Amino acid sequence: MSKKLNNNELRAIGFYSEALLEQAGRFAKNLIKNKILGKEEILAKYRALISNPDSFASDAIFAEIAQLVKELQPIEDSVGLKATAFELKKEVPEYKIYGIENIDKEAINQMDNAMRLPITLAGSLMPDAHVGYGLPIGGVLATNANAVIPYAVGVDIACRMCLSVFEMDNHYLEQKSQMLKNFLVENTLFGIDGRFAKPMPDEVFDKPEWNATKIIKDLRHKAEMQIGTSGTGNHFVEWGILEINKESEDLKLPTGKYLALLSHSGSRGFGASIANYYSKLAMDKTKLPKEAKHLAWLDLETEEGQAYWIAMNLAGDYASANHHQIHKKMAKSLGIKPLLMVENHHNFAWEEKLADGTPVIVHRKGATPAGKGDLGIIPGSMAQAGFVVKGKGDFSAIYSASHGAGRLMSRAQAMKNITKQDIKKVLADKGVTLIGGDLDEAPMVYKDIYKVLESQNDLVEILAKFTPKIVRMADPDPKGRRED
Repeated sequence: MSKKLNNNELRAIGFYSEALLEQAGRFAKNLIKNKILGKEEILAKYRALISNPDSFASDAIFAEIAQLVKELQPIEDSVGLKATAFELKKEVPEYKIYGIENIDKEAINQMDNAMRLPITLAGSLMPDAHVGYGLPIGGVLATNANAVIPYAVGVDIACRMCLSVFEMDNHYLEQKSQMLKNFLVENTLFGIDGRFAKPMPDEVFDKPEWNATKIIKDLRHKAEMQIGTSGTGNHFVEWGILEINKESEDLKLPTGKYLALLSHSGSRGFGASIANYYSKLAMDKTKLPKEAKHLAWLDLETEEGQAYWIAMNLAGDYASANHHQIHKKMAKSLGIKPLLMVENHHNFAWEEKLADGTPVIVHRKGATPAGKGDLGIIPGSMAQAGFVVKGKGDFSAIYSASHGAGRLMSRAQAMKNITKQDIKKVLADKGVTLIGGDLDEAPMVYKDIYKVLESQNDLVEILAKFTPKIVRMADPDPKGRRED
């Protein structure tokens, strides 16, 4: 483990102000360099300090940082809050699991814990499910209408899909593959620290919500610098062929094969900082048994709950703007407007109703909205097809479907067992060109998308098939960081 403290580690314990991150990072570096304290000791002190800076007012080492916390990062939402302890329900309420034969036991255990929360009213587990923090990836959870769980939304708030379809057939991709590859390199930027020197302006920054809280205000500059960029991990932008085999009133396009652009990413550093801050706040206020501690919630009738809700929805608008900038740049490079755009979030919380009309907050962590008539995108992998789908509105799944194929292998297992040559062979067999990417996103770490779709025939109707051909992902991060 690195002896240095990075900003992601500081954000994880509750530092969100950019100015404070810079000061705290520099201070920690000096302490380590001069052998005053080690990294873990500093982290422990910072963790205590961020919750109660006043207790460090007379500390010989940390008094200065404590004062900066009070000046740069007032805990505006948590002042006066008292922690409340809750027990889980003794029995696991019944819920539907799709494709259970291909879901690991730990993911099911996590979903069981979520179903036992006192605020849970309904839930479902999608066939691409695998282990996550708190709620498993692929988990759908409906809670009472005044409770939102930051970790059930996810760290990458509003991670989403976006597809643009162009009036060019598959032969164009074959003939212009190098040009399209160049467009990807010129118009996209990946990585946790990725930012454009001169970002495109965007009307999303005209929204008044950017002034709603100090946290949001402090993160605005980072959001402005990262607009139009993508993260690491499983985030991608790719050219491929969209195949429509039957005419559909939903897509309003003739049958045939089209050039298409598909992107997958979320709300970048802005969303991650919001998620980390409010997840910690929720866990400080809502005390749960150890096995369910990451499922702590915020009350939407309180200031901190409303502050998170505003920030989450703003992150959703921002994530959408990120995708739209990428697609606009690509369309401009092509010199043609898209015929169709399909998009959807899959890390978010919505105000909805159960089948009996009960108002709820539906958390979809790695799950695609699939209410009756909802259009969405379910990708496979860089070597598997993805699909444009229409929801059938099945309540057993809480009006949801999978958000992808789902992982068969953990990132650690992939890094240990897969080689670059393994990936090259698979991609060559499929005729796919990869720019960037790492071993943990190899095609073989994902489940068979066709088996996943077969498990949810009752949930979605397939409208079109997308086959990736030129894929852009983040280069391997030297520090091993991920943002997905």
